[in-house]
Amino acid sequence: MKTPRPVLIAGGGIGGLSTAIALDRAGLEAHVLERSAFAEESGAGIQLGPNATRILRNLGVLDALLPQTFRPDAVWLFDGLSGKKLATVPLGEVAERRYGAPYVTVHRADLHEALKIVATAGERIALTPDFTVAHVDDEDGVGVTRSGGETLQGTALVGADGLWSTVRNWVAPGAEPSFTGATAFRSLLPRKTLPEPFSAPIVGLWLGPRSHVVHYPVRGGAALNVVAVTESGHKEQGWNWSATRETVLGKFARWCDAPLGLLEAAPDWRAWSLFSLQPLPQWHRGATVLLGDAAHPVLPYLAQGAGLAIEDAAKLAALLGAAREGLSAAYPAYETIRRQRARRVQQTSQRLGLTYHMGDAFLGEVFRRSRNAILRLRGETATLRSFDWLYGGPGSEG
Repeated sequence: MKTPRPVLIAGGGIGGLSTAIALDRAGLEAHVLERSAFAEESGAGIQLGPNATRILRNLGVLDALLPQTFRPDAVWLFDGLSGKKLATVPLGEVAERRYGAPYVTVHRADLHEALKIVATAGERIALTPDFTVAHVDDEDGVGVTRSGGETLQGTALVGADGLWSTVRNWVAPGAEPSFTGATAFRSLLPRKTLPEPFSAPIVGLWLGPRSHVVHYPVRGGAALNVVAVTESGHKEQGWNWSATRETVLGKFARWCDAPLGLLEAAPDWRAWSLFSLQPLPQWHRGATVLLGDAAHPVLPYLAQGAGLAIEDAAKLAALLGAAREGLSAAYPAYETIRRQRARRVQQTSQRLGLTYHMGDAFLGEVFRRSRNAILRLRGETATLRSFDWLYGGPGSEG
């Protein structure tokens, strides 16, 4: 009897491992091909909304992850120039009751490790490290050739290999990310040594001209993840290039003492340039399909990059598991559903970026003051309710 070929997955990050686990739950064989040794080295924190934690719970990942997560009580919004608090968005028990799943913050490495533990235990999952995809062919099912010459065969190929996807070059030749001009700097600090509001059990969001700062607890609350985003910097591939304290502080010279003190306290800084990608003409070709950043990278202003990849994985696996014909017959439905969702998240994230970064020059200052007034007047419940479409609240599409 001929052994069925697995679904090959290029990329062993959050999207790739989530896909493998979801396929295993759907009764399909999955083989993950990862260019590294399945090590997460980015050092970044992640916010996971209820749309993501609901899926992780269904995949059996959330229980393994929870000891390393933190459940913030709220988002506090501040003006970065004056230091004044502008608004509160409730999270914690309020959000969990509304959406049926928690809002958590976590270190990226801890999420990756939890996914890897569950994937390793999967009955139908194989993990191959140090496999760099060099070529894809679609002659019989799909074949993936690694650097060095070895070729693996599968019934389908999922390109979950990130922003600089090799698989995307096969699906949509010529599609390349473009630099937005913005840079994100990140650091990690011991939380117990920090004053309020940085020691508070919250996500803090400070808004400023052409820049913003966000901070939240990770590692079960032991550390504070800090991200400082500015609309300047140089084009650089990768998530982990170094930056000096002077470079970061120079971007926030007009800011008030509290956030400046946090930035000064950071022991070191890593950085990544922010890229966008024009909508692809298609997400699939033959037996190959894309998900996550390979298909639709999203800017970080809505904190949904990981969430979208996890959503993609669950939807794709469900459709593949239900496919009555060849697996690729499920791709058009997957793309139709997910393209609409991803586009709305991308557009919302772009709009939030503009809102966060108001205040440059005279007209920008007028907009900044208007934004601050609106945030102060808007009720907490109304603000949370505005995210129902994203997190899956009552009557939402999520």
